[in-house]
Amino acid sequence: LCRWGSPCAAQPPALSPRQDKRLARLAKAREAADKSVLRSPICCILGHVDVGKTKILDNIRRTNVQDGEAGGITQQIGATFVPADAIEKRTLPLRGGRPFDMKLPGLLVIDTPGHESFTNLRARGSGLCDVAVLIVDLMHGLEQQTIESINMLKMRKTPFIIALNKIDRLYQWKSVPDGPVREAFKRQKDHVMKEFDDRSSQVFLQLNEQGLNVSLYWKNPDPRRYVNVVPTSAITGEGISDLLQLMVKLTQSMMQDRLTLLSETQCTVLEVKTMEGLGTTVDVVLVNGTLHEGDRIVVCGLSGPIVTRIKSLKTPQVMKEMRVKGMLVEHKEVRAAMGVKIVAPGLESAVAGTSLYVVGPEDDEEELKDSVMEDMADIFSKVDKSGEGVCVQASTLGSLEALLSFLDSPDVNIAVSGINIGPVHKRDVLRANVMNEKGAKKFAVILAFDVPVSREAREMAQEYNVRIFTADIIYHLFDQFTAYMKQIKAQEQEAARLEAVFPCTLQIMPTCVFNKKDPLVVGVEVVEGIARVGTPLAVPTQGGIELGRIASLELNHKAVDSARAGQSVAMKIEPGNATEQSRMYGRHFDHNDQLVSLITRESINALKSHFADEMTKDDWRLVVKLKKVWGVQ
Repeated sequence: LCRWGSPCAAQPPALSPRQDKRLARLAKAREAADKSVLRSPICCILGHVDVGKTKILDNIRRTNVQDGEAGGITQQIGATFVPADAIEKRTLPLRGGRPFDMKLPGLLVIDTPGHESFTNLRARGSGLCDVAVLIVDLMHGLEQQTIESINMLKMRKTPFIIALNKIDRLYQWKSVPDGPVREAFKRQKDHVMKEFDDRSSQVFLQLNEQGLNVSLYWKNPDPRRYVNVVPTSAITGEGISDLLQLMVKLTQSMMQDRLTLLSETQCTVLEVKTMEGLGTTVDVVLVNGTLHEGDRIVVCGLSGPIVTRIKSLKTPQVMKEMRVKGMLVEHKEVRAAMGVKIVAPGLESAVAGTSLYVVGPEDDEEELKDSVMEDMADIFSKVDKSGEGVCVQASTLGSLEALLSFLDSPDVNIAVSGINIGPVHKRDVLRANVMNEKGAKKFAVILAFDVPVSREAREMAQEYNVRIFTADIIYHLFDQFTAYMKQIKAQEQEAARLEAVFPCTLQIMPTCVFNKKDPLVVGVEVVEGIARVGTPLAVPTQGGIELGRIASLELNHKAVDSARAGQSVAMKIEPGNATEQSRMYGRHFDHNDQLVSLITRESINALKSHFADEMTKDDWRLVVKLKKVWGVQ
């Protein structure tokens, strides 16, 4: 795991000479940069659903609102900017009047669903976020998305702080609104603190199981080795000042090199939106450098790179004006780190989650076009368009990538034949309908993740029998599709049930012959394989005479569908034609002859296609043996 202050960027892939030139310039800009001028760190808030991610953000945002003045905190697009003076004011009770050496202009908090934003807001070579806050519910401990977030942080090597939220839910908690957490702890009764210690030690143990060393931030022996934990309450505000101060202290003291403001622009597209009176705009996070009105920019588009010029740069007003629709402030230039809305012509097919480049005087425009399309090319190359598989649509490149890697994981393993970004239209339904034409009806499906479906597309899907599954959460999409696949499989198995013959050899018990002829009712022991209702039986030792199909099975006087090797069951065999009706126990065969399932090439193929997961290795060995008995090729 990347420690605070250590370089976090992933190793870049092999570069062309033109890219080398640009990256050499970036390195030069890094060296020339003034180390004392820092940009705002970008902070991501992660955690499971309902642990209080948005509540904590709301609590941070309302810093100045209680005073009736909205000054200070700007609600950014896709991001909340918390300026330095708001942080200083909020941490005042914690410092007890001591001065706060704040070198940062503020904090930019990414305001999208934690784990998802993290996957798709990946700037080149490193995650977009400089630091993360992982929120863990004190009452419930680690949950599915918490563990997913931890793995993502480890993978991206991003330093983070853990907020242990919902301390106000402890029994008989006395709240100290917006107070420092240690002050609040001093005012609690002993049993409250005991409950906190019990619950927190359980959470710490779960975190240790995930490979993390953790410690309460005031007891932390070494912040580079131990992850800081801050107990918080998003409702009453305890611990929020501790969280803000800790984040500022750690970032400005340990991540100075990473937070140095550069002249080279680094920018990532968050969302593509159509706005009244402005046309199609892109919301971006400016990670480093400066954007100017009139800059020439290169953006990744669905059908190729888009080169355009910035018409205007807009950021929302301070919080009070946020309710007024379209009240945006225009800027001639914007410095990092900021959330900005860019208005420019030709952005209709821009792809969210990709990099945006500014064409500088020394830049090669063609090289920037190639660079901007690399992310798209990587993903599109992973899909086998000729094979069988479902079609996948997502809102951004990152969520598409997350969905594809999720579908590709061993537990899920769903084939994909087509991908797209943006809403589902008629052309997408036509593409999914190809699977119907190929005869793979179960794959005539569109998995739409976090995107709208047009009415025409829905009507067309009904007409062509294409299923569209929509969800905002990957797991829900997967659950819907799995349920659908189970349903399809059950239908296919039902259709193939008579054709598929399970292998078995049965020995008649001489003391248990209840009816000798039409229908035969006998007690048998299953010697090998699996005896199922519907299996056709024959006697190979008597010239392969056919007896009919198993009509019913009883085990301990209870009807069953199947019996495995070693079980003894009563069996009724129904004849299917006049010849089979004439077969009689004692005349044509007796207890010395084994009854064997009558398999054919078609029945073996049906077993492989529809019932492979119900067959064991021993069952397949018996199939090989029976192939020789019945001369199946």
